[in-house]
Amino acid sequence: MSSARALHWQKGDGMIPLGDDLPTFQTPWAMYLILAATWFVWLFVQDAGINPVALATSVCNLGLVPGELTHRAPLGLAVPLGNGLACVVDNYAINYLTPITSMFLHGSWEHILGNSIFLWVFGNNVEDSMGHGRFFVFYFVCGLAAAATYIVTAPGSPVPTIGASGAISGVLGAYLVLDPRARVNMFFFIFILPIRAWLVLIWWFLWQLIAALPQLSSMQAVTSGVAVWAHVGGFIAGVLLIKLFENRMLVREHREAWLERYGFQRHDRY
Repeated sequence: MSSARALHWQKGDGMIPLGDDLPTFQTPWAMYLILAATWFVWLFVQDAGINPVALATSVCNLGLVPGELTHRAPLGLAVPLGNGLACVVDNYAINYLTPITSMFLHGSWEHILGNSIFLWVFGNNVEDSMGHGRFFVFYFVCGLAAAATYIVTAPGSPVPTIGASGAISGVLGAYLVLDPRARVNMFFFIFILPIRAWLVLIWWFLWQLIAALPQLSSMQAVTSGVAVWAHVGGFIAGVLLIKLFENRMLVREHREAWLERYGFQRHDRY
């Protein structure tokens, strides 16, 4: 969830997840559906960012504006969106749907590609551990938790906030609980490094937390960059909710397949 950038590593670290070493047993249809809907919106509603007016209109009308939901942003306040365009704070009924609609919006090719890569790498195994229906619900619950966190930390913000980053952060939190010892292949400049998932995900979360703390101190709107508290809230929601959504039989199959692949005995600690 971002007003400018995608869900990725803090600028300058140059690391991108490419895949993991976990086996899967089901086709991740829910993840595919979410990705298809997201790309459909980007290509046909937002005109792939080619038309500035269409992009700004979608962000303004369907993006999450905390100040509109809390009624703490003055009606009629105009927020510049670039190229002579502005978003005006209003009181339309559709504003109450924006915590969901904003999850399907993106601001650039970098934004949607970054989010798609993270969901593709981490989402399939999380879905494989809970089933299609549960994953679909889990994804949106985490996205709503992320939106609520951002609203609490920036209640008067008039800035439209968009992106799937909050929901995907919940997927990352779930992955950390489910498969901490999995190896994630990280692209680092010109190298591909297999790194334990717990190290990758805790490192990512700590960076989000460090970036979020200055925003909390002012309790003001985020006017540029990332709505980082949405990432923090989504991640924590994923960590806390995964045990409620997981399918224990599927989790056990995952665990045994991973242990067998690396030659561990079943009684060994996962």
